[in-house]
Amino acid sequence: MAEPAPAATPPGAPAAPIPPHQDDTAATAPRPPRTAPSLRRRLFGWLVLLHVVGGLLAAMAAYTVYGRIIEGLRDDQMRVLAESYAGRRHVRELPAVDAEAIARRGALVVQLWQPGGRGLEAASIAVPVPLQPRAGFAEVRTGPLPDQRWRVYTTPDTGPGHLRVQVLQSRAFRQQRSLWRALAEGLPILALLPAALLLQWAVVWRASRALRAVAAEVAAQDERSPREIRPERVPAEIQPLVQAYNVVLARLRAALQAQRRFVQDAAHELRTPFTAIGLQLDNLRPHIADGPARRSFAQLEAGVARAQRLQEQLLRLSRQEAAEPLQAETVALVPLLRDALAQFADMAEHRGVDLGFRAPNALHGLRLQGSPVELRSLFDNLLDNAIRHSPPHGCVDLLLKRLPDGGVAVDVVDEGPGIPPELLPRVFDRFYRVAGAPAGGHGLGLAIAQSVARRHGLRIVLSDRHSQEGQGGLRARVHLAHFQLRNAA
Repeated sequence: MAEPAPAATPPGAPAAPIPPHQDDTAATAPRPPRTAPSLRRRLFGWLVLLHVVGGLLAAMAAYTVYGRIIEGLRDDQMRVLAESYAGRRHVRELPAVDAEAIARRGALVVQLWQPGGRGLEAASIAVPVPLQPRAGFAEVRTGPLPDQRWRVYTTPDTGPGHLRVQVLQSRAFRQQRSLWRALAEGLPILALLPAALLLQWAVVWRASRALRAVAAEVAAQDERSPREIRPERVPAEIQPLVQAYNVVLARLRAALQAQRRFVQDAAHELRTPFTAIGLQLDNLRPHIADGPARRSFAQLEAGVARAQRLQEQLLRLSRQEAAEPLQAETVALVPLLRDALAQFADMAEHRGVDLGFRAPNALHGLRLQGSPVELRSLFDNLLDNAIRHSPPHGCVDLLLKRLPDGGVAVDVVDEGPGIPPELLPRVFDRFYRVAGAPAGGHGLGLAIAQSVARRHGLRIVLSDRHSQEGQGGLRARVHLAHFQLRNAA
C-alpha cells in the first residue's frame, strides 16, 4: 500500500523539524584511512598481467600462423590428389575410407562425377556433398554439427567425356590440428611462465631491498643525532627523494644544535646568579626576625632552591642530548644503587618515607657497562620522583630482581597516587606534570631518566599499581639488557 504524500508547508510557516533518526551522522562519519599502495605489488601485478597477455597473444598468433600454414599444405595436398584423377574417363575402384579416419586422421574423400555432373561415378565414402558449380576451393556445410563442415576442392572441366573430380576434407579436423599445433607451440611459454614470474619476483624483491635497508636505517636512527643517507645506496629513481630527505635532516640537525646550545648557554649563565643569590640568602638568614618575615624568607629560599634544581636538570638534559660518544665503564650495579639510596635518606626522613632495598645474593656481583654519572642520574631521578609522590609514612622500595623470562630489572616502587594508564605515555615528555602532582617538580626528571636509558640501551616501563596489583602507587621498571650484564669473578 502506497504511503500518503506529505502535506505542503504553507508559505511563511516554519519548516518542520528533522526527526532525530534522520540526521546525517552516517554521511559525515570519517572514512577509514586507505592503505597505502605497495609499489612492489603494483609492479609485480603489471608484470604478471604483461606476461599473461603476452602469452595469450603468442598463442593467438601461433594459432593464426600455423592455421594458415596447415591450410596451405592441406589445400595443396587436396589439389594434387584431385589433379591425379583429373582427365580420366574411367576409374575402376577408389580406396575406401571410414568415418573414423576422416575425423581423427583427416583422410581425404575423393568423389568422381560423370561428365557434366550428371551423377556420382565413384566415391571413397558416401558424403552428402553435391558437385560444386564452380571449380576451386569452397566451404560446404551439410548439417549443424562441427563434423558436418567440409573443405572442398573441385577440378575444372577438362573436356568432354572426362570425369569431374572433387576432394573433401573435414573442416573440424583442420581446426583441431591448428589448435593443437598452437597449443604445442605455446606450451613452453606457459611452462616457463611460473619460473619467469618467480624470477621477476626475485628481481623486484632485490631491487626493493635497498629501499628496505634505507627505511630500516632511518627507523633505527636516534632522533637526537640523525645521520644522512648515502644516495648511492638506492636506485637512481629514488635518489632525489633521499637527497631531499638529507636536506631536511640537515635543517633538523641545525635546529637541534641551536636548541641545545641555547639550553646549555642559558643553564650556564643562570648558574652564577643563582649561586650568588644563594650566598646572599645564607648571609641574610641570621638577620631575618621570626614571624611573617621568616615565613616569607623560607618561601623565597624554597623558590630559589627550586630554580637551582631546574637549572641543574636543564644542564644535565642538554649534555645528555648533545650526542657525544658514551664513555662506557664497568659499573658495579648494587653499590651504585646503595649510593643512590643513601643520597635520598635525608629527604625521605624529612618526609617520613621509609626507604627499602632488596637484591638477591646471586645478583650482587652484576656489572653494567655504561657511564657511572649518567646511570646514577637515571636512578636518582626515579627515586626523587617516587619519594616526592609518596604520602607521609609511606614506603619506597628499590628492588633488583630477575624476571621470569630470564632478564634482570630494577624496580622503583612507591605508594603514591599513581598515574592513570592513559597518561603513562606522556609523562616522559619534558615539562609535563600530571594534574594534582605535588609542588616542587618541573616535569624533567622522567625525561632525563628516559634519555639516559636510551643512551645505554635500557628500557623504562611505568605501570600503575592500582590496576596491576590492587595497591596504590607507581612502579618504574628499568629493564637491563642481557649482553650488558657481567658477573663478577
